[in-house]
Amino acid sequence: MSEIKLTRKGLMTRQKILDTAEDIFGEKGYFETSIAEITLRAGVAQGTYYNYFSTKKEVFEELIRQLSSSFRHQIKVAMEKETSFEAKQRAGYVAFFEWLTNHRNLYSIVQQSVLVDMNLYRWYYEKIAEGFIKAIEEAIDKKECKPLNPETVAYCFMGIGQFIGMRWVFWEKETVPDHVFDEAMEIIFNGINN
Repeated sequence: MSEIKLTRKGLMTRQKILDTAEDIFGEKGYFETSIAEITLRAGVAQGTYYNYFSTKKEVFEELIRQLSSSFRHQIKVAMEKETSFEAKQRAGYVAFFEWLTNHRNLYSIVQQSVLVDMNLYRWYYEKIAEGFIKAIEEAIDKKECKPLNPETVAYCFMGIGQFIGMRWVFWEKETVPDHVFDEAMEIIFNGINN
């Protein structure tokens, strides 16, 4: 859909549709969700929905892009307050896990995207990897970490964040326990050998 300039009220309505879609896609799944259900729960007319999105897939794609942008921004802000590579990474994980407590449906929605649009699914993870790769390259240049392949390390870091968040925040609906966070950081920065 072409970009149109929206009023403040229009932006709020559009965001209300996205927030409602996040809830319903997370609860029921993409294929079981209808535009009618999104509009009914959002309290907007179906015609209003079409002022902002042409299809259900379009709102789904925008939702994933918005969620990705939102948590990446929160991570960036948290990391900017730190100076060392290790402190930045710790702050980034904390920021992600905190953000995730308010967006637990992220896991369900992203996993659905593999069936809805494989390119979107890949984009989501590649976008996250870009930030990690840049930070790892900078750390290698500063001799703050071993000169390993930055992409390999990035995807390892992503896997740790993905599954720690899934296990505690998504499945258990709690915050990541301090001892779990500390052990994950121990593995990242010191490995598992004695």
